[in-house]
Amino acid sequence: MTKKYYVSLSSGEISQSNTASDWNYAIEATDEEVEKLRTYLDQRASSDWSSFWRSHIPYLEYHHDSQNDMYDKTTVEIYAMLYQLGDDETKSHIKQMNILSSDRMG
Repeated sequence: MTKKYYVSLSSGEISQSNTASDWNYAIEATDEEVEKLRTYLDQRASSDWSSFWRSHIPYLEYHHDSQNDMYDKTTVEIYAMLYQLGDDETKSHIKQMNILSSDRMG
């Protein structure tokens, strides 16, 4: 059974309350889908932290950094999932961002 959730990418929060915190995207998801999204958000936060430490190494360029690659890949997975589960406003916003290839938008 799906339930309505509100997702804040900046804080990594997923809530059933639209007043609990600021949110960016509204989705309809099963418990399993929310758990998968939570995993992606946690992975992105971990990659972001690793990238922070890596950023203090001046000779390592962004495009040669596996932490940044993981962060980028996970971000795309998050947006693909938000697009699949999102309401019309969420889908429209993500489509306008032009972050997903057409095959990721179904």
